[in-house]
Order: sequence, then structure tokens, then C-alpha cells
Amino acid sequence: MSPPILSYENLGLIQGAGWLFRHLDLHIGERDRLALIGRNGAGKTTLMKLIANSIESDEGKRSIVLGTNVIMLEQDPDVKGFATLRDFAIAGASAPPLHEIEAIADQIGIDLSREAASSSGGERRRAAIARALASAPDVLLLDEPTNHLDISAIDWLENWLNRYTGAFVVISHDRTFLTRLTRSTLWLDRGNLRRNEVGFGGFDAWMEKVYADEARNAEKLDAKLKIEAHWLERGVTARRKRNQGRLAKLHEMRATRASMIGPQGAAKLAVAVDDVKTKSVIVATDVNKAFGDRAIIRDFSLRIQRGDRIGIVGGNGAGKTTLLRLLTGELEPDSGTVTRAKTLDGIVIDQQRKLMTPEKRVRDVLAEGGDWIEVRGVKKHVQGYLKDFLFEPSLVDARVGTLSGGERSRLLLAREFARESNLLVLDEPTNDLDLETLDLLQEVIADYAGTVLIVSHDRDFLDRTVTVTLGLDGSGRVDVVAGGYADWEARRRKPAEQKRSTASKSDTPSSPPPPRAAKLSYKDQRDYELLPKRIEEIEAIIAGHEASLADPDLYTRDPDRFAALTAAIDKANAEKDVAEERWLMIAEQLDGLSG
Repeated sequence: MSPPILSYENLGLIQGAGWLFRHLDLHIGERDRLALIGRNGAGKTTLMKLIANSIESDEGKRSIVLGTNVIMLEQDPDVKGFATLRDFAIAGASAPPLHEIEAIADQIGIDLSREAASSSGGERRRAAIARALASAPDVLLLDEPTNHLDISAIDWLENWLNRYTGAFVVISHDRTFLTRLTRSTLWLDRGNLRRNEVGFGGFDAWMEKVYADEARNAEKLDAKLKIEAHWLERGVTARRKRNQGRLAKLHEMRATRASMIGPQGAAKLAVAVDDVKTKSVIVATDVNKAFGDRAIIRDFSLRIQRGDRIGIVGGNGAGKTTLLRLLTGELEPDSGTVTRAKTLDGIVIDQQRKLMTPEKRVRDVLAEGGDWIEVRGVKKHVQGYLKDFLFEPSLVDARVGTLSGGERSRLLLAREFARESNLLVLDEPTNDLDLETLDLLQEVIADYAGTVLIVSHDRDFLDRTVTVTLGLDGSGRVDVVAGGYADWEARRRKPAEQKRSTASKSDTPSSPPPPRAAKLSYKDQRDYELLPKRIEEIEAIIAGHEASLADPDLYTRDPDRFAALTAAIDKANAEKDVAEERWLMIAEQLDGLSG
């Protein structure tokens, strides 16, 4: 670790009636590349503002090498009072020269003459980035820098930061961004700050080891109450293991979908059999849409089946929202047809958090002020349902206005996922969510029985959730690719790689034929084939027990049966985890054999 150019010793801050954190030590070296990780509400942004010296601590000593320039890119740039984004970018005595701001603005693709009041979140974010990077920072503090940016702007920022010679600390929900850029990790957890000299790519393994060590220590001390208080953290490991199993199933779904998509990315509409037709929920045929002289969507055809998870990607202005509105029926095509199943019943999750007024309590949002919520036809106690979405049950009477932006997003997800539907539309769902909530959202999407349409710039999230990616390049063409963002990116690179391969083929000796792949053992092959059905049977058992527990009078009427059902659910969940891990292990082995 390089010598520190900025340090805090014994840092503490009071928030509300108590300490948000206390006794923190923090050191930033001149070339540090730090990921700052923590759950929504842990105090990440507050800690970053303390590092920037924009707020004062209640205790602790801040030390900084003379002349060190610390610049912070805030999560929500405030452009109020400025006529244009240029006025915002050059405001204040510490603003960098205009020509340097404009040079970066040109590269990142923002017109600084844009009216500030009507600018989009992405435009404001780009203007703030241009100002921050032009300021020649020695320490750069980035709070959710990829929010509202399209993929091309994120790529540009990654390249700039890779060349940057100073130190940076970044808060982000974008796993790909963090994995590519960071070399060390700061973890703000329950008022403590830990540091690990490994980038974000090693965070999950480190976190799980910390929690495992804590659990062992708690058992030694017989600290059962402490374990109960940490139910949320201890559930993260199991959730990630379940998601690994779901990822393996996702790859199977992608393989099936790939067989239905032609080599040019057009759906095989003409050869669809009757069984496929009955499962179709949206069918687009030769769709075209233009605004003025510009073609936004051109000759687009796709058959979306029940259970598909469709990701829509592309740069700002490429037509993502237009395509989404065409598919959902909010917009009519200029030519071609979009047919939707008559039984389609969708919910849209985008910026509806504005509908949750600050004065309402959490129970008002979820259960209209009561104790019970109907979750897709099954009654659940509102506190138990809150726990499913990573909330402390005690927050049931908290006002919406006291929740962080990420917590409000999570509450919105909890409310919407309780409704019965067969189409889920998610527009940039990862903004304002922490990493643990992203894990939860992946799990909920994987378990959702209907069809999902997702517009997102989050590459890792798409790779973990979608079966088909619709990629727009702004020309009107829509690439239809089985798989996630990485598969679409590979498709885009393929023509250039094929060209290079053709040019060098005459100089390259032919490769020997690959060796024949080994086979799975009889037991492994049998488990691989039978475990998915067994997992479904276990899930049905769990659902039956949970339906019985939904009876609000059961505990009072028959406490023994209530206890027996609870124990049976725990046992079934344990068996399910073992089955999923076993199936995943065989799937990985099979991948190795076929590779």
C-alpha cells in the first residue's frame, strides 16, 4: 500500500439520536483504486463527503498532504439556478478552465449549451463528470458515476480512469465497472470500516469469510441474540449460492432460445410450431418506426415467449425506450404489426417511487395500513414480507420520507412484486440499488413465472438475468442475440474478428481435431437429469406449507402445527439448497468436459 496522501483517524459522525459510525481509520495512497462497499443506509455517501471535507465530523482527525486536490462527483448534480449546463460546469472559483471542460465534454458526448432545467439525468451527469475530470484531481471521489449513463459513456469513463494516475474512491452498483477498475476494497458494515487489498472481484469471497468467522465466534460465545440480529447478512451467502444455481438454469434457457434464433438475429417466425405459438405473448413482425427522417426501428421481428427475460441495450437515443413502448403497446409502429396475448397483464417499474409520498408509512405502501399483504394470491404478514426484501421488520411503521433512495426503490419492488401479473417491465431498475438488493432482484426475476422486459445499462445485471438481448446501435437495426450483454458484445466484435481470421488463415496450419470429451458418470448423469424435477417438487412442498402458514389464526389455534410447518419449511429449504448446489457442480463439470 502506498504512503497516504489523505487520512482520517478515529473518525466518528452522529446522525439522528446516535452514532452513524465511530472509531474509523481511513488511509488513501496516491495511486489507490478503492471500491467503497456497503448497504443502502450504511453511510457510504456520508463517508465520501467527509473525505471531501464538504461536511464536518463529530470526532476524529483529518490529515492531508499540502496541495492535494480532492474532487467529488456527487450522485445527483444540482443544476438549479443555472441557465445552461456550461454555466453549471464553470461555476465557482475552483472551476477548471472552460476549454478543458469542453475538451472532455466533447469526448463524453455532452452539449454544454443544453438548457439546465430541461436536461436529463444522463446529461447532468456528463456535465458533472466533465467538470470533475477537468479539475486535475489528485484524489477523485465518485458516487455512483454510471447512474444515467449509457454503455458507450461508461466505456469511455472506464478507459479514462484506467489511464488516470491519481487515486480514486468509487461507490457503484455496477459490478463490471468495479471489477475492471478497483484494486482494493473498503467495506462499511454496521458502523465498522474494513479494508482488503483485493479489488471488488474478490469482495464476495471476503465478505462470506468475514460472516462465517463471525458466526463461529458467536457460537463460541453462545451469542444467539447477536446471530438473530444479523439474519440479513447471514442470508446473503445462501442467496448467492441459490443465484449460482439459477445462473446454470439461465444458461440452459439461453441455449434453448438460441436454437429458435437465426444466424442474423431474426426470430424463426415461419417455422414456429403450434406449441411455440401457444406460448407466445408478444409477436412483432416487420416493425418499422421513425421520427421525422430518422429511422429508429427498422424491419424488426421477434416472437417473445412466456417466461422469456428480454434485455434491451444501446446508447442514449438509440431507441431503447421506443422499442419498449412498441412491445408493450404504448406506441404504434409506422408499419408492421405487434400482436400481444389477450391475457397479458403487465406491471411497469420505472420511476414510480415518486408516487410513494414521504408522509406514508411502509405498512401503508404495502398493506394499506394493515398487518397482512396479499402476495400473488397468498396472504403474508407484512413484517415477514419486509424481511424477504432485506428490510428490518421494525421498519414497518417508518415514514417513506426517512428511507434512503435505495430503500425507497426496494420498497417499490416489494409492492409491485406482490401483485399478480404475467409481464414485468423494468426501466433502469438498478439505479439507486446496493449490491445486496441487486442480488435479491436477480433472485426475484429468476423466480418470476411470467415474461420480463428489462432496459438497463448494467452489464453484469443483464448477464445474470436475461435470456435474450436486443441490441440497438442507433441505425434502426436491432440485433437479437440469445444470452446477455457479453453475448451481444461478442456478436458485435465477431465480424472484425472473422475478417482478421480470414486474412491470416492461409498462413496458419490447420489445428488437430479436438480430443473426444469424457463422459459423466452414471450417477452424475442421473442426478443432472432428475434434480431439476426434484427441486420443483421441493418448491411445491414449500409453497404448500407457506400457504398453510398464511392462516392468521393458525398460531393461536394450533401452535404445534405452526411449529411443525415452520420446521418443515426450514428442512425443505435446506434440501433444496443441497440439490441446487449438487446440480450446479455437475453442470460446471459438464461445461468442462464439453470445453
